[in-house]
Amino acid sequence: MREPQAKPKEEQRIAKLLARAGIASRREIERMIAEGRIALNGKVLDTPATILKSLAGVTVDGNPVQQAAPARLFRYHKPSGLLTTERDPKGRPTIYDKLPKDLPRVMPVGRLDLNTEGLLLLTTDGELKRQLELPSSGVTRTYRARAYGNVTQAQLEDLIEGVEIEGVRYGSIDANLERRTGANTWIEMKLTEGKNREVRRVLEYLGLKVSRLIRTSYGPFGLDDMPIGYVDEIRPQDLGIFRKTLK
Repeated sequence: MREPQAKPKEEQRIAKLLARAGIASRREIERMIAEGRIALNGKVLDTPATILKSLAGVTVDGNPVQQAAPARLFRYHKPSGLLTTERDPKGRPTIYDKLPKDLPRVMPVGRLDLNTEGLLLLTTDGELKRQLELPSSGVTRTYRARAYGNVTQAQLEDLIEGVEIEGVRYGSIDANLERRTGANTWIEMKLTEGKNREVRRVLEYLGLKVSRLIRTSYGPFGLDDMPIGYVDEIRPQDLGIFRKTLK
């Protein structure tokens, strides 16, 4: 009886393979190729459209690339005052200045502004990062905002239809008043797009001034009572279950 043949590996763009291996995001890999930092069998590549079945013979900055390991995902309680970037030309502190030194190379899932705190997911896998960030994946991000000014629940409920601000269309937002403390109001907002400064811009559009912004969850992963600056890893089985739910 003949044994079944192994299924041949699918050919994929090199940027996708390198992102899957945790080298960098697809966009960053395209930039690295343009800079002449990636080669195949000693020949420098000049296009991200290169199609491969594996990373055999691929080097980055002269170093061989290992095949992708299983994706890992971490929770990080980002404090205010850190940039979500690897380096800053102005020398301002970044999350990488504060992350534990024994952490593997990780990429942030989405960004949090300098003055935004709370849950930041970190992953070793560029494809998982992209999957979590795409609006089409429908992953809900939840924020709590402390804002100065007056707003009604009715105004917040109108955001469920989305809103256009200065030519930018923001999708459906589920927003609710939590409580008022003096002149400040705490508001919970749930959204799936995660556009740049989306929560701040929408609340400013409503006449509010945001004084504190905290991301409390990303998909099923919550900040819970995690201390500021703390990092822990999502259990592989929990990550596997979640990935099966992604669109």
